[in-house]
Amino acid sequence: MFINWVILIAAIVLLVLLARKAASTMSKGKENGFLVADRSLGPFVMAGTVVATGFSGWGFMGSPGAAYQYGTIELLGNFFFAPAMVVAVLFFAVYLRNRAVKMGSSTIPEFIVNLHCADRNSTTARVLRVVTALGMVIFLTVFLTAQIRALGMLGSSWLGISPMLASALLLIIITIYTMTGGLLAVAWTDTFMVIGMATAALYIVFQVFTDIPLSDMMTQLKAIDPNLVNPQTSAPYGDAKASVFLVFAYALIFSTALPYMSVRFLAMKSNISIAKTGLYTALLGCILSLVPIVGLYVRIKNPGLANPDEAMPWYLANAIPSLVGSVITLFILFAMKSTANSILHTLSTAASHDLRLAFFNHTGHSQSHLLKLNRLWVALVALIAFITTFFLPEAMLSYLGIFSSGTLMAALSGVLLVSIFYRGSAVAAIASIIVGAVCSSYLLTINVVGWVEGPLIGSAASAMTYIIISLIHPNKPALASAPITPA
Repeated sequence: MFINWVILIAAIVLLVLLARKAASTMSKGKENGFLVADRSLGPFVMAGTVVATGFSGWGFMGSPGAAYQYGTIELLGNFFFAPAMVVAVLFFAVYLRNRAVKMGSSTIPEFIVNLHCADRNSTTARVLRVVTALGMVIFLTVFLTAQIRALGMLGSSWLGISPMLASALLLIIITIYTMTGGLLAVAWTDTFMVIGMATAALYIVFQVFTDIPLSDMMTQLKAIDPNLVNPQTSAPYGDAKASVFLVFAYALIFSTALPYMSVRFLAMKSNISIAKTGLYTALLGCILSLVPIVGLYVRIKNPGLANPDEAMPWYLANAIPSLVGSVITLFILFAMKSTANSILHTLSTAASHDLRLAFFNHTGHSQSHLLKLNRLWVALVALIAFITTFFLPEAMLSYLGIFSSGTLMAALSGVLLVSIFYRGSAVAAIASIIVGAVCSSYLLTINVVGWVEGPLIGSAASAMTYIIISLIHPNKPALASAPITPA
């Protein structure tokens, strides 16, 4: 355990140094630097933070667990995230950034309000901001809580302490560097983390196939259960064999409509090379898509695990040298932290920036005061999420992640994606957010559809509501009349 603590402390020092450098780099004492990193992210940092956040803890813990439980179908499903992220970067990122700059938007709720409301202080605009920000707070709190639980599960066995203490320790670390440097610190630390994540993934693939060649792996899995190799359904993604291909659509909406993903697009440099960004995203994404192979490997080595989510911890403890396992465990903790810090930043800005503007007069506050408020809310949100872990129901980590993030993306898909082609009204935006959230959460709760089908149906319901209500209750688009604020 001693070496694990040494490795962790060394990593903490590096993360804090990166955060301090980010804090000194971003605009001194300005809220915009905290919210969107002064719109300074270049190609590699942009790709690194997108991939690290997108794959995260479920990629290293939940996805191997799903592969252990359901077989090779998870490899195919997990793979679709890489091309979906590339498409999002190539075809959506610049559009979102440029429009956000033109309207002076620094958060996703602010972007939605500015897009739909000519009078941003009107009752309708305030209601839209509240609905958007409150939805983010509710569902991202569930997602952050699941991430904290995953951190505690892995950190406790690695450090030899209780899960609660491990969760608290790792959450404090995340909170410190997120408070210090805002989105720029999050992006830089994510990029550092994704390098470790990719290194770990390459080692895992090499070790697994050196021990059990691919053909032998398929033969042994088929002997355990033919459905692991040749599934008759796409469970857990759906009952039909082709349902797994819906993961691409899910991952594409995930990469564009989820606020903690799309806010990165607002932070890009104005002259960024999108081709390079897409190339880096593809390379990193494809490497990390290989991690679920661990679940298949462990199913062969230990087919009797009571909890599928224990597949990766079992692999680290039993299949590789202890020192290598310690380093890879750190990288997996990095994966979890890369999403946790992104959610923490997005959650805190929804509370400190968007809900504040919805309920209170935003004039009269200095930039330094607003920056302090942003940082305070990072700590408050972290504390709330930690307390919430005691009330979170037991469930597979992959399911909790899809329920929370999938429902939020369903809620926002209409206002963020349909508005690219057809800009509707503020009333329609409010209605579509509510309908998407209710539809997706209901379908996932009653388990009548697959994990990706519920959010996709919710996204379709959100999009149709947005269009129909806009036709019934139109209003004048806000973009032409919106005051232009320099980036």
